[in-house]
Amino acid sequence: MTLSPSRSDRDLGDQLRDALRSTDPALSRFNPLRRILAHDDFNSGLHGWVELGGNYNGRGDYESLDRHFRDFRPPQLSSCDFFDVGTHGAMSGTYALKLATRPYPGHTATAIRRLTMSGRGLLQIEAYLAYKAEATVGPDAANEFGDMTWDGNKHPSEAEFGAFTVATDLCGDGGLRYHTVARYQNADAEGRMLRQWMYPVVPEPTPREHYEGKVDYPYAADFTAPNPEDWRVYGEPQELCMNEVPTKVNWHYLRWVIDTDARRNVELQLNDQTMDWSHVPVPPYEERYGSLENLLNFYFSVRTLSGRRNFLYLDSVVISADW
Repeated sequence: MTLSPSRSDRDLGDQLRDALRSTDPALSRFNPLRRILAHDDFNSGLHGWVELGGNYNGRGDYESLDRHFRDFRPPQLSSCDFFDVGTHGAMSGTYALKLATRPYPGHTATAIRRLTMSGRGLLQIEAYLAYKAEATVGPDAANEFGDMTWDGNKHPSEAEFGAFTVATDLCGDGGLRYHTVARYQNADAEGRMLRQWMYPVVPEPTPREHYEGKVDYPYAADFTAPNPEDWRVYGEPQELCMNEVPTKVNWHYLRWVIDTDARRNVELQLNDQTMDWSHVPVPPYEERYGSLENLLNFYFSVRTLSGRRNFLYLDSVVISADW
């Protein structure tokens, strides 16, 4: 017989965990659920965050890769160096995890963390992040782009940053697969400022669907949901801190909660804004997937629309669960 802890024992355990966490400078800035699955401080390495690579056939024929999966670029450790200030460093310590796109409209860089589920219930990812477009100076640097004109406060590079995304790839219950996706769309391809949270209403296209001839998208297509009509806007715009030039780094706190038992979103927080995402749909795949039971993957991505290189920096990440 398995004995469940009493309510008083659970309350005492929660108080003890809170006390221990409050004395740890690395963890006290987070608000994890009861069980911490991963605490990734990139001063000590990549911690399993790698490029999202597409599937290829058994012969190792890379031509079998989906075109929109090719050349995503891997994450890298970065001390956040800039031409004017030198080495910036991370929020704490020297290194952050850096995602960098190519200077090609639509190009995406990704970092994925692959785990498996040992239970079902609330699941949370927290991170401190910063986003930037590449700094350019000299005669080719523009004083305006899209909605942004240099005026001593606004900087055109802000309109050159496209979007960053946090998402999952989950599977269980006999091959039922689904994604939860939250995207911050900063600007469109013309540099019009949107500052809008968005989510897709279709599952992400998979290599199996490509292999079966159901999907086929060009290089640099939006791999999460290639058809713009499959995206929806959530709520009102949220302005973030770009801080006037592309070499000033300000760290933003992100917290996202989902429920893997109910297969739904719960809430999303960025800085001081907490949003109810419980009604944001989580469309499953119509067909079941093998070899993926208890799949628990998280990914971050950054996508440029202007063709200027876009960067996403992650200082540290905590993944926690309530199971």
